[in-house]
Amino acid sequence: MGTLDGIIDTVSAIHPLPPLLGMLKSQGKLVMVGLPEKPLELPIFPLLAGRKIIADSVIGGIKETQEMIDFAAKHDVKPAIEVIPINYVNTALECLLKADVKYRFVIDIGKTLKPSS
Repeated sequence: MGTLDGIIDTVSAIHPLPPLLGMLKSQGKLVMVGLPEKPLELPIFPLLAGRKIIADSVIGGIKETQEMIDFAAKHDVKPAIEVIPINYVNTALECLLKADVKYRFVIDIGKTLKPSS
């Protein structure tokens, strides 16, 4: 809690914002890039009390996203990621702090993703 400078929220489903805001330091920034179908509840007190910022980044609509996925599939473009289990998060954070990271970490909370090779 209160330890992150920023979070990029890519979730496109309805989800609570207070847990994310709670993870941010004072003057931390939550950048929303997912677009839920319905508006999210935005608690104002955690923003004001913690001097936190919520921003957005327009990344395109469904058509543009599908075009990008089609292009990536056609040209065998794949993300450089390392899928990690939730119990590896502290180790991953230590790697980040030491700048000893080769790929973006993807946390498999639901144990539904294939491990990185």
